[in-house]
Amino acid sequence: MMRVLFAGTPAFAVEHLQGLIAHPDIDVVAVVTQPDRPGKRGKTLIASPVKRCALQENLTLLQPKRLQAKHLVGFSFDLLIVVAYGQILKPDVLALPRIAPINVHASLLPRWRGAAPVQRAILAGDQTTGVTIMKMAEGLDTGPIIRVQSCAIDASETSDTLFTKLACLGRETLLQAVETIAETGLVAEPQPETGVTYAHKILKADAKIDWSMSSAHICQHIRAFVPDPIAFTMQGETRFRCYDAVVAPQQLNNAAPPPAPGTILERSKAGIRVQCGEGQLYITQLQSPTGKGSIVQGSNLKNLQTTLLDPGERFE
Repeated sequence: MMRVLFAGTPAFAVEHLQGLIAHPDIDVVAVVTQPDRPGKRGKTLIASPVKRCALQENLTLLQPKRLQAKHLVGFSFDLLIVVAYGQILKPDVLALPRIAPINVHASLLPRWRGAAPVQRAILAGDQTTGVTIMKMAEGLDTGPIIRVQSCAIDASETSDTLFTKLACLGRETLLQAVETIAETGLVAEPQPETGVTYAHKILKADAKIDWSMSSAHICQHIRAFVPDPIAFTMQGETRFRCYDAVVAPQQLNNAAPPPAPGTILERSKAGIRVQCGEGQLYITQLQSPTGKGSIVQGSNLKNLQTTLLDPGERFE
């Protein structure tokens, strides 16, 4: 029986925890997750998805503000498994498991080390990503690789759908790695020295659309920020949140120079056609600040009761 101590926080980590719980040869001795945080609205504290799962499964739960070795005194475990926990662990914590601390990372390392590998992969237009199981080291996602599994990034992929895909893939790959460690021991290969990129933390300001970019890049940008923080564009003090867009068919060339990037060209059943630095796109899903702020899509965009989206207006 492989004894595991699990550390994770968001929904992405829950899929992995549930896989470990269900495995007949794995004993989850305790779960560590972040302290409860205030919700987006009001001051009510919200439990993490991992906490809710642990309580439902009657597992021992720890929520230290900063995980230290002293918090794990009395626990005996073979593997420390970390999945999107949200803290960088100190060497004395990494030294506690009998076999090793291992981590599930949502990219094909060494590409996209860091906090936001899923969003950065979509932003960059990557066509392939995956999950890496690695032995943890002191550096940022620099540890040797135990197992890796790749998958395609579909043309319409959002961060939301890709997280779901990678959570299932990560669960499967993690369990395979744990089974192999139990049978033959831990074998890990150093990461390649070439191809290193960093997935820096996503800030809300990063979600602002830059209309000087190409239509293809802006569509990637919009998909990358679903479900959070949601891409947005401005008209003066008015903010529009964009949930989906498609590249518009290329129009025939003419002698007139194209309108300035961000200019609204058309409102139709296809969406709101906007000029980009290169090409044009249709915004097909938009949250308007007018009315109740509901998300409007499809032909309903044509009928929005606002002049801010009329042809000739411009997003900044």
